[in-house]
Amino acid sequence: MKNILAGALLPAILFSAQTCAEPADYVYVPAVQYGEREIDFKYGTASPVAGSSAQGSSIGYGYGATEYWFTEIYLKQERNGDANVTIAEWENKFQLTETGKYPVDAGFIVELEAPLSGDAPKEIRLGPLLQTEFGRLQLNGNLLFQRAFNKADGTAFSTDIGYQLQAKYRWRPALELGLQAMGEMGKWNNWDSADQQNHRIGPAVFGKLALGNRQVIKYNAAWLLGSNGAAPDHTARIQIEYEF
Repeated sequence: MKNILAGALLPAILFSAQTCAEPADYVYVPAVQYGEREIDFKYGTASPVAGSSAQGSSIGYGYGATEYWFTEIYLKQERNGDANVTIAEWENKFQLTETGKYPVDAGFIVELEAPLSGDAPKEIRLGPLLQTEFGRLQLNGNLLFQRAFNKADGTAFSTDIGYQLQAKYRWRPALELGLQAMGEMGKWNNWDSADQQNHRIGPAVFGKLALGNRQVIKYNAAWLLGSNGAAPDHTARIQIEYEF
C-alpha cells in the first residue's frame, strides 16, 4: 500500500506544477499532539500578481485540546498592490487515525476567515489530509475546498477546489529537504481551462531544534515557481513555530 502511495504522490509533486493560494499558506499535516501549545508565525510574498506583488503574514496561537483536535486562532495581514486587509482566522484540525497504525494517516481541516478591515468576504476552507511514509521519505497530499460568502455588494461566489502536495526526506532533525506544490483548479465541478489554473512547485527545507523542557522551534520554507501566466512567477514562504 505504501509503495502504491509513494508512486502516486511523488510524481504528482514532481510533475504538477497549480487559484493561487495566499502567499503565506503552508502544507497541513494530519497529526495532533494533545496538550501541545504553539506560537506560529508565517510570511509569504508572490509576484507578479495582477501586475503587482502580493504579501501575506500571520501570527497565531494554537492548542492541542484533545488527542484528535488541534485548534488555532490567527491574526492575518494581506496586501495586494495598494489593497490591504486584516483578517481573523480560526483553524481546526482533526486527526482521524492513530499515527502509524495504518499505511496512511488521515486528518481533516476546517478553517474560517472573517475580515476585520478592508474589502474582503468571509471564507471557509476544508478538506481531507493524507500522509504516508516510505523509509525516510514522508509524503503528504491534501484536497481542499474553499468558498467565500457574505460580501456586502452581493458578489456571487463558487466553491473552488485546490490541493497541497509535499515530499520530505528526513535527513536529520535540524535539516530536512523536500518539495512543495500548491494550487487551485477553479470550481470544484467545472475546472478552469489549463491556462487559467494556478500551479506552483519548488524546493523546500524543514527542521526542528529542541530547546529542552518540551520546547521546540520548527521551521519550513519554500521557493515556488509558477507553471503558466495565471500563476505568480515566484512565491517565497516561511513558517516558524515555537512549541511548548
